[in-house]
Amino acid sequence: MAKKVRSVRVPQELAGLDLSALIRECASHLRDLESAVLLSTQGNREAADALVKARRADLGRRVGNLVWEAKLRHQEAARALEAEKKPSET
Repeated sequence: MAKKVRSVRVPQELAGLDLSALIRECASHLRDLESAVLLSTQGNREAADALVKARRADLGRRVGNLVWEAKLRHQEAARALEAEKKPSET
């Protein structure tokens, strides 16, 4: 039985992660896995394996891009906040 998650610690850099886009990517990946299962049951095992392998690499790249974009947004916000503080300190 799966455990229910009550809280998750997320690094501050990932607080701005686009969760809707992440869910869309995972849903698309699940549809492709279902297609691979269908291909496999129809006897086309090589095509199913190729589809799974391609989608796994694609999902990793897309999720990595989402994380990278969130980190960039966090860095830009930190720089803007730092730039606002500097003139008032002098």
